[in-house]
Amino acid sequence: MTPMNPSPSTTDAEQGAERRTVFLLAHTGRPAAVRSAELVVQGLLRDGLGVRVLASEAADLPLPSAVETVPEATSGALNGCELLIVLGGDGTLLRGAAFARASGVPMLGVNLGRVGFLAEAERDDLDKVVDRVVTRAYEVEERMTIDVLVHSNGDVVHRDWALNEAAVQKVSPERMLEVVLEIDGRPVTGFGCDGIVCATPTGSTAYAFSAGGPVVWPEVEALLMVPISAHALFAKPLVTSPKSVLAVEVQPHTPHGVLWCDGRRTVELPAGARVEVRRGAVPVRLARLHQASFTDRLVAKFALPVAGWRGAPH
Repeated sequence: MTPMNPSPSTTDAEQGAERRTVFLLAHTGRPAAVRSAELVVQGLLRDGLGVRVLASEAADLPLPSAVETVPEATSGALNGCELLIVLGGDGTLLRGAAFARASGVPMLGVNLGRVGFLAEAERDDLDKVVDRVVTRAYEVEERMTIDVLVHSNGDVVHRDWALNEAAVQKVSPERMLEVVLEIDGRPVTGFGCDGIVCATPTGSTAYAFSAGGPVVWPEVEALLMVPISAHALFAKPLVTSPKSVLAVEVQPHTPHGVLWCDGRRTVELPAGARVEVRRGAVPVRLARLHQASFTDRLVAKFALPVAGWRGAPH
């Protein structure tokens, strides 16, 4: 992880010479997000930082005139911003991750939903969030992504990416999707199923987890392939090298399927389509406020029972 604390040699005059700006993205459909956004904006402005928001969200937020607005969520909208703060649930955090990836600006998520594995703070931590941002007391880590190609009749017909997963799924509830799985150019197995999840370590606690896949610590570089309700004796989750290329071939005789990337972007897969997944060329950068281990995060997010633990003997 990269420390974001200013260099000791940097003077206050030098720091003040350049206006510091934070972009704020919020789920304005939630009253809790509106109130949280108001508190964050007030805190940042009070400490001399600039705040920028989308014009479409500004209309729903009680913001002072000092807040800058931009018309569209393009990568250029974050030009000059040192951080992207996202307030919301998992869907809003994934929307923010796409924004952060395109711009290269680190994302700091505040969870207003249920689980929020991508979030670094909870609703009750807003004062701490503002203080850490103002003092630059945060670090930045990079999370691996995946790049996705869809082939049909020998041509690339769609390109996409995902932070969590790319899921190949059936469309017709009454019929299974017939697929053949491939890793590094070699066939592994084929079966009928509801779908296949190709995930990153970050996505191992999302859809892949629900499908029965393993939890993979974020610092482990790997790719996952997890079947969904497969009708087969050998349909176990697979964990491969991050250099591997995963492929899911939809059989020509099967009904068409659908590709979902991070549960947000979708494209139809015709019978005979081939989906290739490889390590993404561009990571997502996440801002971290504290050094809590992923084990502690896992226990807290899933409310795992750890009563009776005594720890290593001293």
